[in-house]
Amino acid sequence: MAPSGASAADAGAAGSGRDVGVVGLGAWQLGADWGEVSEDAAFATLAAAVDAGVTFLDTADVYGDGRSEQIIGRFLRQHPGLTVATKMGRRVPQEPSAYNLDNFRAWNDRSRANLGVDTLDLVQLHCPPTPVYSTDAVFDALDTLVQEKRIAAYGVSVERVEEALTAIARPGVASVQIILNALRLKPLETVLPAAAAAGVGIIARVPLASGLLSGRYDEHTTFGADDHRNYNRHGESFDVGETFSGVPYEVGLAAVRRLRPLVPPGATMAQWALRWIVDQPGVTVVIPGARDADQARANAAAADLAPLTPEAHAAVAEVYNELIRPLVHDRW
Repeated sequence: MAPSGASAADAGAAGSGRDVGVVGLGAWQLGADWGEVSEDAAFATLAAAVDAGVTFLDTADVYGDGRSEQIIGRFLRQHPGLTVATKMGRRVPQEPSAYNLDNFRAWNDRSRANLGVDTLDLVQLHCPPTPVYSTDAVFDALDTLVQEKRIAAYGVSVERVEEALTAIARPGVASVQIILNALRLKPLETVLPAAAAAGVGIIARVPLASGLLSGRYDEHTTFGADDHRNYNRHGESFDVGETFSGVPYEVGLAAVRRLRPLVPPGATMAQWALRWIVDQPGVTVVIPGARDADQARANAAAADLAPLTPEAHAAVAEVYNELIRPLVHDRW
């Protein structure tokens, strides 16, 4: 149940009439795009998350070129009733013309096969080119997929606030997935209020700023060659906002050091950072990733923390305004 009192089903994030817990699981890492994750570890992570109360899984057809979807599909056979959101559109050159009904059907059919379902719970356009959000034919095609029962609902995953607002104005959009964390505050200004007014669900992604907000990294931390925190640190492969939320690594470390004293006894910094997101009115579900069972259980437990104090929320805003805002606020 979202903190605002609106369930994901009410807000349209699940699109299937199901309620979902406010802490879900992001499954990018199950595609091994953050370094190798064995299938046994992936299944253990999923099982631990679900045992801890997670009911919402977020994946994409491009994560491991379908590996993440396939693993979740096998997991679903033993754990029916979960809500799975996937995404489409990043497996082809990023031209607006690629976002058409024929491609949508083909992409949906592949995801349905990977996940082993007849109808996808929620399909999101995966950070498409900006003109796509303003193209009527795109949303007409998505409506057709709903009519054909290939999908139960559709939403968008966005990079920019302006893209989110354009999508929210579309009557058929059920959800908007956007980067939101203690180092990326811009969506609080307009996106969350607009989504709440329109009854659109908000899926908060990159909630720990690619692990920065776990508090476990320092200047000496190294990341593998196959980890996007290495190969995309400056936006070499995709939007740099997806890696450390676009915050320069050293600046992010400085911000985390200022925030760490706010973490209450008995909680980890990651749990505190997730609770900050849960506290935001209008957030439907937050989707931290997890590479193992312990991380999955710890993330799910963040929903049980007491709301952060007004002083803690004020401190986040202060750190953002002083260190982060000049670097990222106008970019996304």
